[in-house]
Amino acid sequence: MNNTTGIIYGINGPVVYLKENAGFRMSEMVHVGEEHLVGEVISLSKKATTVQVFEETTGLKPGAEVTGTGDAISVTLGPGILNNIFDGIQRPLSEIAARSGKYITRGVNVDSLDTEKKWQVHLTVSEGQFVTGGTIIAETQETDTILHKSMVPPDVEGTVIKVAPDGEYTIMDPIVTLELSDGKQKEICLCQKWPIRVPRPTSKRYPASVPLITGQRILDTMFPIAKGGTAAVPGGFGTGKTMTQHQIAKWSDADIIIYIGCGERGNEMTQVLEEFGELVDPKTGNLLMHRTSLIANTSNMPVAAREASIYTGLTLAEYYRDMGYDVAIMADSTSRWAEALRELSGRLEEMPAEEGFPAYLASRLSAFYERAGMMENLNGTEGSVSIIGAVSPQGGDFSEPVTMNTKRFVRCFWGLDKALAYARHFPAIHWLTSYSEYLSDLAPWYQEHVNKNFIDLRNQIMALLNTESSLMEIVKLIGSDVLPDDQKLVLEIARVIRLGFLQQNAFHKEDTCVPMEKQYKMMEIILYLYKKSKALVTMGMPMSVLKEDNIFERIIAIKYDVPNDHLEMFDDYKKAVDEYYDKVLEKNA
Repeated sequence: MNNTTGIIYGINGPVVYLKENAGFRMSEMVHVGEEHLVGEVISLSKKATTVQVFEETTGLKPGAEVTGTGDAISVTLGPGILNNIFDGIQRPLSEIAARSGKYITRGVNVDSLDTEKKWQVHLTVSEGQFVTGGTIIAETQETDTILHKSMVPPDVEGTVIKVAPDGEYTIMDPIVTLELSDGKQKEICLCQKWPIRVPRPTSKRYPASVPLITGQRILDTMFPIAKGGTAAVPGGFGTGKTMTQHQIAKWSDADIIIYIGCGERGNEMTQVLEEFGELVDPKTGNLLMHRTSLIANTSNMPVAAREASIYTGLTLAEYYRDMGYDVAIMADSTSRWAEALRELSGRLEEMPAEEGFPAYLASRLSAFYERAGMMENLNGTEGSVSIIGAVSPQGGDFSEPVTMNTKRFVRCFWGLDKALAYARHFPAIHWLTSYSEYLSDLAPWYQEHVNKNFIDLRNQIMALLNTESSLMEIVKLIGSDVLPDDQKLVLEIARVIRLGFLQQNAFHKEDTCVPMEKQYKMMEIILYLYKKSKALVTMGMPMSVLKEDNIFERIIAIKYDVPNDHLEMFDDYKKAVDEYYDKVLEKNA
């Protein structure tokens, strides 16, 4: 602890000014005033020091003292992160509630993780062993689902001279003693600290090659995201950004979920907390919270903490990635984070750029999304951090600065559409405004693990939807009756694709999460129906005759009628299409 102190001479909301250079360092964590409010040094000059405070500054006066800690704003990393709910600067909300009731009181000083709880620890190193940053030294069963692997901090290496026996320890008890290269000794415990604005080091970054399977057809098949990839979910109010992220959090094949509620409405965060607390993880049968950590930073919390919450979540995710886990971050919403940047920038009297956002908005967004990736960790394991960021453009305008800058740095764009949402078509991701640049990178995986024709069928489906869009322009002008039958057929098949494939029901047990094999077979049967119907149209059969049978409706209902574990039933549907083809031929022979 250093004892650097400064005196406040000016206060502007969460921004506090100190006279002269009191000896603080850039990004140092400080305690402000008598209540020891948490703050961070954000600007230094000979004449003044500027501090942003992560708590409400009401009642603070010039002349109050600011004390330095000597450390940057950091998070505590160790067992106890999962199945927990934190605020933007990693204070556990349950502990705060126990001390101060339903509202967070200012200056409340609580440990990020429980320092008294004893964990059953199994040591994995031996005396005389040389260890480097990232080496796994102990294992703890953190929850029923996740084995926590405690590591040597990335910037430490030395020879193990003492190892504690297996047993129960708190996160502060020393379990391994190292002799460093300079002859000094260092005790290592189950937890370590890491500054939130500094990415944790890795050995190597891998290119995208494996998809993050979500069980959502429009994502997995049409616009996939890779493990270690980045995606933006932009949409106006009520279009389903939060629900899309909920579905991915519940069903994706990530090992760990970090959910950051950044500036969201309090009732939405309450819904997340309550839902996640009751949900059973479909993969393990345990509670979903056993592999989830929530960072709740509602819209009435101070803006500076909102700005920090994104980095807090990222650092927790990188820590679990270093253990070899695949982590998915749900950032909801990056627009509120950008608004916090704008407010702080305004108070600092910086020159505004487009729509009042600071000129460094793009570089902050890029630095955030760049911390995603599939990595080889320092200990030789492989892990990934995937970032899925919701964007809330005002009035649903995708040309505003946050959406446009986000588009530059993410490779997957799931554009939500107000018209689809109001028509109760969920997920309301529009297939014409969305895209994924991962498709070509992931093609080899799909061909090897699902089917060699997978990408080809996906492209055929996309082509039909694009054709439908062009035809609808004509239909709007002159009606569908004047279209030739082959074009009427395209419209009918596109309807089958939209209702039977792209639309998905989160409350239906067979449809809420669909395996890749079923997604492929659904595309196959839709295109088989198109091929057979096209042959009939080519022979001169009118569409009115083709629609007499209910085959199109039956194919739409496949998503409900074929259970995910009975895919052999697709053969019956193929037979049904053949019978339909023969029946139409016979009837009109």
